[in-house]
Amino acid sequence: MDGDDRRGRARSFLLGGLVGASAAVATARRRRDAARRRRERRLHPAGLAAFEGAPCFQELLDEDERLPPVV
Repeated sequence: MDGDDRRGRARSFLLGGLVGASAAVATARRRRDAARRRRERRLHPAGLAAFEGAPCFQELLDEDERLPPVV
């Protein structure tokens, strides 16, 4: 009985270690992916911000300034 109890505890310890290690790897991977997404967001803004720096957008703004206001 004592051997069975030891074997059960050892198995439980190894299984817990395996689950803990896989959780640590998953956390590290998620952090790395999140950092990559933040970096991409800074390089490639979403929505209208993506077009604000474009020359064609600046041309539209300049054209709007030249036209008389619509009443």
